[in-house]
Amino acid sequence: MPLTVTEKLESRRSTTGDNPSAELVYTVRGTDSDMTARAQATTASPTTYDGMPRQSVTVAPIGHELWDATVRYAPDSQQQSTPPQTGESTFAFDTGGGTQHITQSKQTVGTYAASGTTAPDFQGAICVTQDAVEGVDITVPIYQFSETHYLPAAAVTNSYKGALFNLTGKVNSGGFRGFSAGEVLFLGATGARRGTGPDDDWEITFRFAASPNVSGLSVGSINGIAKKGWEYLWVRYADQEDTSANTIVKRPVAAYVERVYDQGNFGGLGI
Repeated sequence: MPLTVTEKLESRRSTTGDNPSAELVYTVRGTDSDMTARAQATTASPTTYDGMPRQSVTVAPIGHELWDATVRYAPDSQQQSTPPQTGESTFAFDTGGGTQHITQSKQTVGTYAASGTTAPDFQGAICVTQDAVEGVDITVPIYQFSETHYLPAAAVTNSYKGALFNLTGKVNSGGFRGFSAGEVLFLGATGARRGTGPDDDWEITFRFAASPNVSGLSVGSINGIAKKGWEYLWVRYADQEDTSANTIVKRPVAAYVERVYDQGNFGGLGI
C-alpha cells in the first residue's frame, strides 16, 4: 500500500483568546511504523498555521497500517509572556463612583403636605429635623487610574522614594495627564525590584484619583460658588421663618470652600 496523508473533515479546530491554538488532523496510510507516520504528517502539515508555529505532532494507530495524526499549533511560550522592558509602562483605570455625604440637593422636584397645611421650603436642604440637617449618602463620580512603570535601578534612589512619600496625599499643582490643577489626588505608589542583581529594574505602580473642578454652583439662594476637585464644600444652616408654612425652618445661609489637601509638583514622580 503506498504511503498517503489525507486531512480529515474534523480538522482545523482552533481557539482564540489569551491562549490561542489550532489542530490539524490527518489520516496516514501505508506504514506500520509510528516514526514514519509521524514524519509523513510533519512533512504534509504547514510549519505555521494562523500565524502560530507548529508545536507537536502526535500519532495513534487506528488499524493495520493506518494512523491518526494530530498536528498542534500555538504561540511560543516566550511570545506569550514576554515581560515589559525597562522604560515601558502599562495603564489601568476605574470609573466606579465614590460615596459622599451631602446636605443639599441640586433641586427639590416635589413637595407634599397634609391636607390644610403647606410644606415648609427648606431651599434644598435634605432630611431636615427639628435640630439638624441630616443629609444623605450618595454616589459621586470619581475617576481612579494607575500607571505601572519599569524604572532603571539608578533612578530609584532613597531620595526618589522620599519624594514619592512626600507627594502622597497631595493634589497636582499644575496640569497632569490632561487634568487641570487641583483635579488629581496622588494616592501613593507601590514598588518592587525585578530580580536581585544591582542592575535589575524596578516595577512601580502609581495610583491616582481625579475629581473635576466645578464653578457656578448654587446652594439655596447662594450663587456663584466655585471649588476645585479635591476642595471641600460645606453649608451653614440657620433658623428662618417660612411665612407660607407659618413655621421656623433651617435654611442655608452661608457656603464655605475649604482646602483640605496640600498641592505638590507631580513632576517629582519622574513619570
